[in-house]
Amino acid sequence: MHLHTLAECISLACLFEATAPKPGNVHRGADFADLSFLDLTVSGVVVAPHLARAAELGVGAAAWQAMQATQRVIATNSNLGIVLLLAPLAAVPREEPLPAGVQQVLQQLTPQDSLYLWRTIQAAKAGGLGQVPEHDVAGTAPQHILPAMQLAADRDLIAAQYVNGFKHVFEHVVPWLVAGCQQGWSLTTSIIHTHVQMMAEFPDSLIARKRGREVAQQAAHIARQVLQSGPPEDENYQAALADFDFWLRADGHQRNPGTTADMLAAGLFVILRDALVAPPYR
Repeated sequence: MHLHTLAECISLACLFEATAPKPGNVHRGADFADLSFLDLTVSGVVVAPHLARAAELGVGAAAWQAMQATQRVIATNSNLGIVLLLAPLAAVPREEPLPAGVQQVLQQLTPQDSLYLWRTIQAAKAGGLGQVPEHDVAGTAPQHILPAMQLAADRDLIAAQYVNGFKHVFEHVVPWLVAGCQQGWSLTTSIIHTHVQMMAEFPDSLIARKRGREVAQQAAHIARQVLQSGPPEDENYQAALADFDFWLRADGHQRNPGTTADMLAAGLFVILRDALVAPPYR
């Protein structure tokens, strides 16, 4: 007996990620000019029925249907990274462990999956993708998606998950989220702290694409300073976090750590699917 249906796990993961006031991101106290908290919450609800059928539809078709559902109600790209991450995870049969199961799902992706995933990426019109000589997203879909993800893995943490079997999600995001809750922190505090830990350890690839690797490295350096300022309940930590948030927002939303937020959503899906954190969710 599972605590939540797969669709509920997907929606709740999106809602928890969007609601937590993570530095530099949209949340219930901060919108962007072209993306609001309501956009994120609506997106999290409409994609769930489609992604929850990934085992039945196929990863690519589920992602494509989720993107179409999003674009019927949202005018901008609100969730490409989340859709790309959650589709393979949701395709793993519920009775199978996720780390081994998602490896199998990834290895069994078909040319049809590749076509649909490519359409999904193109339809989202994500910012900062630029152009590359091989498997450029503006071009035709590759026969198989994994070689294309391999080429992008060094500049995109989401693509890297397709190549490394979601290693960053299972070895970093999930353990950090669970550890925070086990220390008695609220889930929201754990989400924020994990977000900062991820930024410190893995410079955000959306920032790197939009503003360059040097700015992404600068963001990682500031994130490390936040972590060194004390535990989340400490006033120094709160002050450093607020300063970090201000710095991330000081350039429009060109320093938006969106990839890190997507990784958090994937980790939250894992802990909800496998009941690694018990309700009530604080």
